[in-house]
Amino acid sequence: MAHPHAFDLFVIGAGSGGVRAARMAAQRGARVAIAEAAALGGTCVNVGCIPKKLYSYAAHYAQDFRDAAGFGWDAPEPRHDWERLRANRAEEIGRLNRVYQRLLEDAGVRILRGWASFVDAHGVRLETTHGAEHFSAEHVLVATGGTPVTPDIPGAQLGVSSDSMFDLDPFPARLAVVGGGYIACEFASIFRGLGAQVHQLYRGEQILRGFDEEVRHFAAAELAKHGIDLRLRTDVRSLARAGADIELALDTGQRLQADTVLFATGRAPNVNGLGLEAAGVRQGPGGAIVVDAQYRTSVPSVYAIGDVTARLQLTPVALAEAMVVVDSLFGEGRRQMDYDIVPTAVFTHPNIGTVGMTEQQARERFGRVTVYRSEFKALKHTLSGSTERCLMKLVVQDATDRVVGLHMVGPDAGEIVQGFAVAMKAGATKAVFDATLGIHPTIAEEFVTMREAAR
Repeated sequence: MAHPHAFDLFVIGAGSGGVRAARMAAQRGARVAIAEAAALGGTCVNVGCIPKKLYSYAAHYAQDFRDAAGFGWDAPEPRHDWERLRANRAEEIGRLNRVYQRLLEDAGVRILRGWASFVDAHGVRLETTHGAEHFSAEHVLVATGGTPVTPDIPGAQLGVSSDSMFDLDPFPARLAVVGGGYIACEFASIFRGLGAQVHQLYRGEQILRGFDEEVRHFAAAELAKHGIDLRLRTDVRSLARAGADIELALDTGQRLQADTVLFATGRAPNVNGLGLEAAGVRQGPGGAIVVDAQYRTSVPSVYAIGDVTARLQLTPVALAEAMVVVDSLFGEGRRQMDYDIVPTAVFTHPNIGTVGMTEQQARERFGRVTVYRSEFKALKHTLSGSTERCLMKLVVQDATDRVVGLHMVGPDAGEIVQGFAVAMKAGATKAVFDATLGIHPTIAEEFVTMREAAR
């Protein structure tokens, strides 16, 4: 029997979600193509999670060298080689690009290099350097991710987005970061650790909107301890060249000079040029593609996952959504996505790890909750001389004793919180936490030794 379409699934965008969907669908016997105009792996692999974490590791060494003196180590003043870090990172990202290509090819996915856009509900046009090709598919999945948003102010073209931060040349001795989200805070920490003078400007009352209030204030204080000049309730009116400097005019009336200005002011769904209107796909605020629980759009043959739907902008979320789509189209259709317990980390210095509800969210949903918190200096810093402190917090629903929120600011917070996320997903109660033996002496043990309620 002849197939009415060339492919069972055509994926637009070879980021984490798109690659996962393409691979898994092909392994189930589907005829799959994936189109990508840039490097395989998308934002996460090329200009997001992976290089950002590598640079975060690099930045931490500066603090480690200082801490070592308290443990008896004497060493010459370290010097950082920015060019070497850039080269080593580029080599590793290139290796990952090749890994992604091999995974797709081994699964039998056809990789198409070019810009894909809709012709209609089943038709896709691919623009390449050699011209245009047309393809048809039973189902089309949009997984084009997000794109940085730059504020509409005079001189905005003098600033850069997070995509450009990994290859700045030369290294900026003075960096101004505009924004208060996790991307802004992470790059402020990274470049401060690598030796830059960092000013972080945020128009809101406190950084990290959407995180637990206590975590927000505690993290802001720790960032300031590390030497970041954090200016809240401060916005940028314009940028202008002042000789070799970029001058920022602030709404406070002050002026600030920098070598580089990073706009970390949010991301928008990457939908421009996709031809969604040609397929009849409905969009919501900011251009986000509207989808149902199985990630089907207003057009039955078209699906969308990841940042392009403007839900949770996290790589593991896109991966999980991809599996829901694959199961819906080529499996039993039982898999569902749960957004209630999604662990995440912010790789600031110190790290932030969180899973579940903030205290405010829990009070709004359940009414009566009990909060347990602990703030302390880690054992390491009793000798290092650092003033860095840790915050650990549990939010417990009174009616069920379930731990519904877990938050941490401290070293390796992401590594610690990942393990506790499993327990919370399984419905662990505070009594279960209390009955669990801690590993002593560790920071993580504090989560199972907190007995006195804070409120």
